[in-house]
Amino acid sequence: MEVWNWDYFFRFLIDPVILRGLWTTLWLTLVTLTLAIVVGTLVALIGRLDNFVARWFYAGYVAFFRSTPLLVQLIFFYSALPQLGISLSVVTAAVIGLSISESPYVAEIVRSSVSAIPTGQWEAARALGMRPYKVLKVVIFPQATRIAIPPLGNEFVRQLKNTSLVSVISMQELFRATDNMIQASFRVLEALTVATIYYLVLTMLWTIIQHQIEYRLSEYAFDRRGAGGSAH
Repeated sequence: MEVWNWDYFFRFLIDPVILRGLWTTLWLTLVTLTLAIVVGTLVALIGRLDNFVARWFYAGYVAFFRSTPLLVQLIFFYSALPQLGISLSVVTAAVIGLSISESPYVAEIVRSSVSAIPTGQWEAARALGMRPYKVLKVVIFPQATRIAIPPLGNEFVRQLKNTSLVSVISMQELFRATDNMIQASFRVLEALTVATIYYLVLTMLWTIIQHQIEYRLSEYAFDRRGAGGSAH
């Protein structure tokens, strides 16, 4: 059997099954990371409350989900919950598992980004009569976002790679689609090379997008400082 076959490589490169798996990987990454940002932000805000129960909840939530392998969580949601009378579809189990598993990492990023804002800004905003939610919305979150974007961008890449694990619950993402091609053709090298190329392309595209976002945010921050300085 020949080691490499270009015909198989180019066939896999445009195979509809693999392209559908690629699309599934992309939307699954975007959806679950978005949900993780929402959940993680809420958890981070709870952790900042001056309350013993809230602090323990935050610490326990982050410790539990960061200490539990994603693979175990996915199998639990898909295979163990039905024994408790809760049956989830493959897509639902994958979305919940990936989102919850990622949320504690996002929570740590958000919490550290918010904590990096000087306390004097909180005090000044409160002295002006702003309510806490208004302080967060107008003063804190815009600055914390610029701090959080780089690490959140890294989480996108990590989440992109994590999607390959949902293949264990039979979700047809890029890796599962590639594996099906391997089982049908026995061309392991060509199929895995195609999958690797697509993962690299997605990562490179996101890197470009992330750099553009960071550049826009830094420009916005510079313009605001300049406007403030000229006004003064």
